[in-house]
Amino acid sequence: MYKFGYLVFDNAKYLLAAFSLLLTAMLLALMVGESSISLATVYRTLANKLLGAAHTVDLIDAGILWEYRLSRAVVAICCGAALAVSGVILQSLLRNVLVDPYILGISAGASAGAVAVAILGVGAGALSMSFGAFLGALLAFVLVLVLARFTGHMILAGIAGAQLFHALSALMITKSANAEAARGIMFWLLGNLSGVRWQDAWFAVPIASIGLLITWYYARALDAFTFGTESAQSLGIPVARVRFILILVTATLTAVMVSMVGSIGFVGLVIPHAARFLVGVRHAVLLPTAALMGALFLVLADILSRIVITGQVLPIGVVTALIGAPAFALILIRGAKN
Repeated sequence: MYKFGYLVFDNAKYLLAAFSLLLTAMLLALMVGESSISLATVYRTLANKLLGAAHTVDLIDAGILWEYRLSRAVVAICCGAALAVSGVILQSLLRNVLVDPYILGISAGASAGAVAVAILGVGAGALSMSFGAFLGALLAFVLVLVLARFTGHMILAGIAGAQLFHALSALMITKSANAEAARGIMFWLLGNLSGVRWQDAWFAVPIASIGLLITWYYARALDAFTFGTESAQSLGIPVARVRFILILVTATLTAVMVSMVGSIGFVGLVIPHAARFLVGVRHAVLLPTAALMGALFLVLADILSRIVITGQVLPIGVVTALIGAPAFALILIRGAKN
């Protein structure tokens, strides 16, 4: 068994397979939609844009592909990878395989923070939606941890926190937005990739990349955390510092993605389980596998959101819930049998 850093190459086949499937799904995302675009047009458009070629292509198809579908696919990849990795981190730090940013209310807090900036004008223009979402995510997580400390029930505390921040978002929207704006924001809160463009992609890519690199750097520490904080301390892990950094990374990843596409559930809950089933619990392999699988899942969910109902685009959060809820039920049944 050869190693590069902490990465175990015995499991590289799963990483390679996930990466290959992701490229295929991304290609489908460029071709499939309200108007189909041929593979030849995809090739010619990408060659023109990326390689400076001079192929003749339909300007409308080229515009849809480059300005709309490709940027949307890039953001979906970043969002899926970030949410899946955030789920892995939280499940390891809290030693609970039933937690993720959605269940713990972090996504709901991020949504409330983004809505507060967008609708109420919190920060008087000095705060961006992403930073507002970041503050909301941190506030929600701290609230859930405090409540869990008093009650001893992390999941129930997360559900309570999520419902509280969902209610706050609905209150702000109902009180401050007109009917049209309220409908748009409620649709966004369900998860919506329709409005993302290249400026969102250029922001999502470095945030997701840096976050994933930081978490991979702490892969060995996450391995230690799965055995408890005392075991981690005995192995020389600076528990308080590492936990603070990883929670900060999780909040940042969740907040940035939520501020762009709204609240999307089940990615951070189901994907880590599927990744563990394939490659085991070693985080050096688990983290990149979960990232690739999360990216693949969200790209496929985005494709389904465009084709399930002819002429309409479903909120992507609805699609992930329709797929993720049964998958999570199977995970619970399998765990009960074991």
